[in-house]
Amino acid sequence: MLKTTDDFFIPDNEVRLPKELDYSRVSEYVRSAEAFSRSTYQSVYIIDYFKQNFLYVSPNPMFLCGLSPEQMRDLGYRFYIQYVPEKEQPFLLALNKAGFDFYNNIPLVERKDWYISYDFHILNSGRKILVNHKLTPLALTSDGRIWLALCVVSASTHTDAGHIEMHRVGSSDFFEYNMNICRWDKWQMPVLTDGEKSVLTLSIQGYTMLEIADKICLSPDTIKKYRQRIFEKLDVRNISEAIVAATNNKLL
Repeated sequence: MLKTTDDFFIPDNEVRLPKELDYSRVSEYVRSAEAFSRSTYQSVYIIDYFKQNFLYVSPNPMFLCGLSPEQMRDLGYRFYIQYVPEKEQPFLLALNKAGFDFYNNIPLVERKDWYISYDFHILNSGRKILVNHKLTPLALTSDGRIWLALCVVSASTHTDAGHIEMHRVGSSDFFEYNMNICRWDKWQMPVLTDGEKSVLTLSIQGYTMLEIADKICLSPDTIKKYRQRIFEKLDVRNISEAIVAATNNKLL
């Protein structure tokens, strides 16, 4: 079990140029995060890697575990000690190190284009909830270290913790971290056909399979096959998970 939050703030991302940190800009980032949080069901928070705390926590309840945003902000990284199952805490440290190892090999000019995605459980009144975190840089120092980062929390589409991925905006290629052999493997995002996108889009709008078949002039059996292919491509079990996966991965 973790005893201190210091383990999260490793030398690989030590902020070494504090004179470059313009805290007068922080309010702009916070206002942007507040605006985003008002328009989404997802939770949002801003990490300050220099002060080693949270600058902002949205009121969206996705990962607050019954806490107020102010309580969550005061806890900072102690949240992960108190509200993540003990067995998964070493996993968080391992992905933290692997993520920064990967990040430090990215050219400086590209670093703001990347984000890391991963799944883990949080404890809400003792009940485990699987969430997804997507973490991306907001502000860097001139040597490429992350000063501020934005984290977006949503429901996971998987059934277990893990699924550590590095993505670059605008690219269909991504890298997945293999915990067993400590290696990043390159993969490609699934591509949905126009028919599959139509089925998903109409499903988001609440239409049943029969109604979708009628709207796009196909048989119910064909719509069923489309859905099955979608489930296989996205590695999900049902249409609800498919909608979340496609939305989170910007496949529509």
